[in-house]
Amino acid sequence: MISFNRIRSAILSAKHTQDHLLGAPLTDELKKSIMQSEVFAPLLEDIRVESARARKEPVPALLFSKFHLFVKQGTRVEYQKPYYDRRGRLLALALECWLFPVEGTLETLEDLLWMICEEHSWALPAHLPWSYEKLIESSVPMAQMVDLFAAETAHALAETLYLLQDRLNPWVVHRVKEELERRVFGPVFSSAYTFRWEWRTSNWASVCAGAVGMAALLLIDDGERLAGMIGRLVGAMACFLEGFAVDGCCQEGISYWEYGFGYYVYFAEMLREYTGGELDLLQEDKITAIARFPAVVALTSPQSVSFSDCVEQPFLSTGLHSRLHDRIQAPLPVMTRAARFHENATYRFSQTVRNLLWTDSTHFHRPYAEGTYVFTDASWVVDKRMLSGTLFAFAAKGGHNNEPHNHNDLGHFILHAGGETLLVDLGQGAYTRDYFGDKRYEHVHTSSEGHSVPVINGCVQGAGESYRGIVRETDMGQQMLVVKLDLTEAYPEAAGLSSFNRTFQWACDPASGEAELKMTDAFVFRVSTNQLTEAFISLTEPLIEKGCVIWDGDQGKVEMYYEADLLAAKHEVLRNDANPVRTRVIHRVRLHTSKAPDQAEFLFRFRCTAKPS
Repeated sequence: MISFNRIRSAILSAKHTQDHLLGAPLTDELKKSIMQSEVFAPLLEDIRVESARARKEPVPALLFSKFHLFVKQGTRVEYQKPYYDRRGRLLALALECWLFPVEGTLETLEDLLWMICEEHSWALPAHLPWSYEKLIESSVPMAQMVDLFAAETAHALAETLYLLQDRLNPWVVHRVKEELERRVFGPVFSSAYTFRWEWRTSNWASVCAGAVGMAALLLIDDGERLAGMIGRLVGAMACFLEGFAVDGCCQEGISYWEYGFGYYVYFAEMLREYTGGELDLLQEDKITAIARFPAVVALTSPQSVSFSDCVEQPFLSTGLHSRLHDRIQAPLPVMTRAARFHENATYRFSQTVRNLLWTDSTHFHRPYAEGTYVFTDASWVVDKRMLSGTLFAFAAKGGHNNEPHNHNDLGHFILHAGGETLLVDLGQGAYTRDYFGDKRYEHVHTSSEGHSVPVINGCVQGAGESYRGIVRETDMGQQMLVVKLDLTEAYPEAAGLSSFNRTFQWACDPASGEAELKMTDAFVFRVSTNQLTEAFISLTEPLIEKGCVIWDGDQGKVEMYYEADLLAAKHEVLRNDANPVRTRVIHRVRLHTSKAPDQAEFLFRFRCTAKPS
């Protein structure tokens, strides 16, 4: 990472152009091109509608009764909904004032800025002390707790001032700067105390450091002070990069890649602009490997390989990917359009603004990346092939059960046929206190019972780093990919295993336009009679016939052939963790035997086809 001597020297000698700090010249010509772009027309219309609503409807209150629900019952959405509503209004009003001013918008924005400055805490309740006792013991007052969303709020406020320059009332500008000092700059930089995110290796480090750092670059005039600030934050960014092995895999999933690495890039580009190219964090080791991750895991848009706490259909930041491709030739995931305003429910200021400034629509509709990709350190394997004009893909994972945003999912796999994921990873569950507490693995999304892995003698996979799935073999032949996973250590001692190996044989046939997966589970038990239940997870209702299970989707079809004389099939509909934001029906097929001998082997053959277009 860059030394503080270099950082200080570059900051103090910086001769940046003030209107270039966002990575593009903020000229009238730029605004005109955005306004005339067909790519952005839907987003701009969303901004108009949301801004009109903000002018018309009162700002929602952030009530204590809603705030306290996280402590009282562990739920987050009741308080976060009005909180995010305020951030959405801020984004829409600021962009309308900047791009196409409407009468009354500036005054509405000023009132909103004043109200955000009056919020008791910019942090979310879930990121504050979880009890009154812990609140009293905390070394940081709630108003000065800098979490992901306090940091993002700081950046959004700073960038609003930057975009609108001298148009805002100076009283409002003074109040915003005063609150940024009190709530963020002071707590982060005026004490030897460190926030946990400063040394974490997850998205927290990059989002908090990136957002706070951009706010500082936009507002701090004292070069010596700014150098000290940036030096501290670059250290946090180094911790973030430590969370990636050399293979560049984001074990938190593509959603958190977009979030965490996105803020790394946004900050890196502003720092590069500020220092006239002297400091370039995109030239760090690992960056090229990390930057290729989205293209590898992208499936038929907007689907992706959704291991860990990934949303089912993450929408990619077109500005971010355009910039990474143009700057370091990162491979592009398939992008088909610019994001709409409400597609990110937290209304990230950095993301939307840089989509407008950085998106290059000539990068849209590029071909899918094909081939076999092995993330050796993370123990992920992804294979993607175009057959008869549609995408087929297989992905499986090993690793251990204490990864960032971990699910107990060792040996789990997905199948994508004809442009549709039919055997799925459920991805992210409903974020509640229990979801990040002692009851995490009671949720279907995180438990091994919500993944396509077996229950062995009544035992599910254990949680913790000692529970592992080890890749013993990866053979990438021209006609077939073979992956052998040793899952013996994925289960507790009570499962009675001497060994458990899962072998995948994946082949795609261009002549027939079909793909086939053969999965063999080989068990050696310590006793002679054992109970075994294989599970297969989908969002498509299955049809069960003797010896065959069929998932018939809208675009693709998967037929799984199993040994009906050994296993009995059952279809179950699972609950959705009472997720009030995204409800869906989850289907689980169980294949059960209570008479597995001390050595048993089961073959499952999956035929994957595309529907006629």
